[in-house]
Amino acid sequence: MLGGGIGSNVRKSKLINRRMFLASTAKAVVFFGIIGRLFYLQVEQNKKYLTLSDKNRIRENKLPPIRGEFKDYFGRTIAGNLDVYELHVIPEQVEDFRLLITRVKQILNLSDKSVDKIYKTKKKQKPWETIIISDNLSWDEFSKINYYLYDLPGLKPIISVGRNYPFNESYSHVLGYVAYASKDDLSSNEIINERHVPGLRVGKNGLEKTFETQLIGTNTVQRFEVNAYGKRINQLEVQNGNQGNSLRITIDTEIQNYTNRLLDGEAGSISVMDIYTGEIIAMNSSPSFNPNDFLYGIGSQEWKDLNSNPFKPLVNKTISGLYSPGSTIKPIVALSALENDVIKPSMQVYCSDSIDFYEQKFHCWKKKGHGYMTLKNAIKQSCDIYFYEVARLLGVDRLNETARKFGLGDIVLKNFFQNEKKGVFPSTKWKKEAIGQNWYLGETLITGIGQGYIQSTPLQLTLMTAQLANGGNKIHPTIIPNNKNIEEIKKEMQSNEDYDLPTNYPPLVRNKDNVKFILDAMFKSTNEIYGTSYSSRIEDPKYQFAGKTGTAQVKRITEAERELDRKLEQIPYKERDHAWFIAFGPYKNPRYAMTILVEHGGSGSSTAAPIAKKLFKKIIDRHEEREKVRQSASIIS
Repeated sequence: MLGGGIGSNVRKSKLINRRMFLASTAKAVVFFGIIGRLFYLQVEQNKKYLTLSDKNRIRENKLPPIRGEFKDYFGRTIAGNLDVYELHVIPEQVEDFRLLITRVKQILNLSDKSVDKIYKTKKKQKPWETIIISDNLSWDEFSKINYYLYDLPGLKPIISVGRNYPFNESYSHVLGYVAYASKDDLSSNEIINERHVPGLRVGKNGLEKTFETQLIGTNTVQRFEVNAYGKRINQLEVQNGNQGNSLRITIDTEIQNYTNRLLDGEAGSISVMDIYTGEIIAMNSSPSFNPNDFLYGIGSQEWKDLNSNPFKPLVNKTISGLYSPGSTIKPIVALSALENDVIKPSMQVYCSDSIDFYEQKFHCWKKKGHGYMTLKNAIKQSCDIYFYEVARLLGVDRLNETARKFGLGDIVLKNFFQNEKKGVFPSTKWKKEAIGQNWYLGETLITGIGQGYIQSTPLQLTLMTAQLANGGNKIHPTIIPNNKNIEEIKKEMQSNEDYDLPTNYPPLVRNKDNVKFILDAMFKSTNEIYGTSYSSRIEDPKYQFAGKTGTAQVKRITEAERELDRKLEQIPYKERDHAWFIAFGPYKNPRYAMTILVEHGGSGSSTAAPIAKKLFKKIIDRHEEREKVRQSASIIS
């Protein structure tokens, strides 16, 4: 009995000792594990957790880049910047989003509609994406939010950058406008994506879009320390960004504003070009829109109204409007015929009220006709019958060749505007490829008076006129000043009249005398009795100009309608002819070319030419000021 008890005790003692050993071992393992973990965390992972700590303690704020400005030819700001006060929030950083928005609603007196929009945005976006609660706070509202910020965790009051267009509608089609960067903007432009912050505005069309990468600037980055509640307590570092490049353009604001007034109440276009440098002096499309309306985003109804407006205020008619040029094409038709030796200036054609061709009647604009016409008088009085015959002898393909040399059927301002149209100057090949039909001779006749398939932009006609006015030399249209010396350009043009030398301004014609003939005919059209724009003449040589009217049909007139001989106001607006006028001046020493278009304005002589008369006086009065700037820039460069 005794022996058995002693053995049992020994066994129990050994078991206890074993358990104690295992427990001690386990404790030791746990202890050294903790020590090892602490060592790992404090030594090996020190850098990682310091970084995480800094992220909680130190915040980084990237501000919108400051956009470069646009200046006019004289250095006047035509697109600048202003401070915009915004309020942002990131939902995942807010403990109680609904409570926060309720507090903001009370402070800012937000409407129920605005609050609903915030909640809808939250549902659409990811939790970490910024919601712009307001992008148009007043300074008082902005200050009020900052005052209560301690009690509004997660809110971010932001001073952003907005665009300001001081001349409102005057430059809208030239500069375009800026608006919030879209997903398409981010995906298509790496620089925009790199510099994007909530509220960033980028160019949507016009020069704002074309020069986006030069204008956008770089971000300012702020690093600051916050307390446990996320409140900023200390500014640590500021990395200042750079403002984008400012750009100077060729347009004169005084003239641009004046063209805006001249077209007030009309749908149409005015463009003015330097005949040597190709610089655009004015480019106006009417009606227009106010680009400042897009600063805070335009409402869906406002956008719908702009798009549905029959007068198309969003369309830059100068470069994107396509029209039959009417009789403004006749100088090129005449020049082409002279260049191709198919007619002589002395050729006579008898003009009655119409001619029959392939059992089809072709009318002259003048009832009872003009009688016998020579080429110069046919241009002067814009005789259609004469130009039917010229076009018949010339053929559409030779006419096409000359017209394209002078800029018709092609982009004028290359690389400046994304929405500029080429238009159409037809040929036998073009019709076969575009329509799949053969060309008919009757179509040649109506092309000769600027009707039919031919479609031109107003700026193409301005370039055509400018290259006629400089004697028939090619120029390079631009909206960025080139500061070239005018006398040197003239010398280079003249040097190629007798010698085939490399030049930036090659001759477009075989015989410069043919161009002089056309210019003289255009002078007579404006400055001699019976000329179609005689009533708009200026006798003072300082302002005297030469031009050619155009009246382009938008609807085929029936014989019955022709007999009615209705006045303009008796014709439905959409059926009225477009009124054209091309011109250059001063006549004795030409320097500027222009095109006036008034949609559905009736005749070019009664509607468009009087506008040119007013405009030439303004341009010439501004000429010396412009030359002073050019000479200064030439000296510097």
